[in-house]
Amino acid sequence: MSYAFPHFHPNPGWSAPEATGASVASSANLNISMTDTVGKHCILELYDCDCARLDDETFLRSAITNAAVRAGATLLQLITHHFQPHGVTGLALLAESHISIHTWPESGYAAVDVFTCGDHTMPESACRVLAEELRSRHHKLSSFRRSTPSQLADAEREPAGMGGLST
Repeated sequence: MSYAFPHFHPNPGWSAPEATGASVASSANLNISMTDTVGKHCILELYDCDCARLDDETFLRSAITNAAVRAGATLLQLITHHFQPHGVTGLALLAESHISIHTWPESGYAAVDVFTCGDHTMPESACRVLAEELRSRHHKLSSFRRSTPSQLADAEREPAGMGGLST
């Protein structure tokens, strides 16, 4: 399935560095300066939702797709799973990162995670769509910028636990 968006950005990365004012994290003997922000991460807790919608896999696929469109993101793939006796998990793979949702219809609760990279996306808009479509009466939204330590930005890295392995 192919999606066309009127404001599609050809490069999902930052088109221009943001002036973030170098923030510094320190611990013990480690000083790490941060590079430009690479994306924004939103954690959304939805309470007192419409229980029927939380358990409707087809409805949630549509809601996640609408959330991606409203965020200005490029939906690459969407996978969902309906659990027995109830509950749905969904994961939208975006060119810019992902949207995930886990529902507990018996509690009227949904846990949502939206992470987007690039300066053209609006993850809060995706959160707003999901809160509205699931008819949440209460919610908690936490968002923060994701940054890469400058020491790692250009460094060649190996996966954890792979160093020193011989074949």
